[in-house]
Amino acid sequence: MGKEEIVARILSDAEREAEAIVAEAQNSADEAIGEAKSKAAALKAETEEEIAGRAKRISEGKAAAARLDSSKRLLAEKRRVIDEIYRRAAERLLSLGEHDSLALISRLLKENGEAGDEVEFAADYPYAEKAARLPVLSEMGLKVSAERTVRGGGFVLHGKVCDKDVTFSALLARDRAEHEPALAAKLFK
Repeated sequence: MGKEEIVARILSDAEREAEAIVAEAQNSADEAIGEAKSKAAALKAETEEEIAGRAKRISEGKAAAARLDSSKRLLAEKRRVIDEIYRRAAERLLSLGEHDSLALISRLLKENGEAGDEVEFAADYPYAEKAARLPVLSEMGLKVSAERTVRGGGFVLHGKVCDKDVTFSALLARDRAEHEPALAAKLFK
């Protein structure tokens, strides 16, 4: 074998070896690219799932806030309606005719008064002068106070042990505390 054949053979072996190295490098690069694409796809799917979850939580939170706000507004309107009912009831009690008003006061005095109590009629009760002459006062041993500092129609009984607020506004407040749930259920079926 001559020099030229040996050089040609060395070059040929080197070329094959270089081709093998390039092929191996290409395979290694292809594997790395495939792995990277797979990881990127998994990361993308995970990120999209996380984004969808966040979007759903935000949407549910906003929907819950909207439902709560709507419920608050509805409750406020229901309260406004009930407030109006009791406001009108107070107006009607204060605007009762003399006969009906005095009959109501007489009944309330009988139900709530005790001997020795002092009756203070409300400053805004229009028939206080005539109510002070009702027979029930002397029958029950009640005294009439010259003071008229309370408001809300009706009267306050000042007793030895305790005072009783029998103003129309207090009576309506007690009625509301007792009957508001049933009234609301009836009005807002």
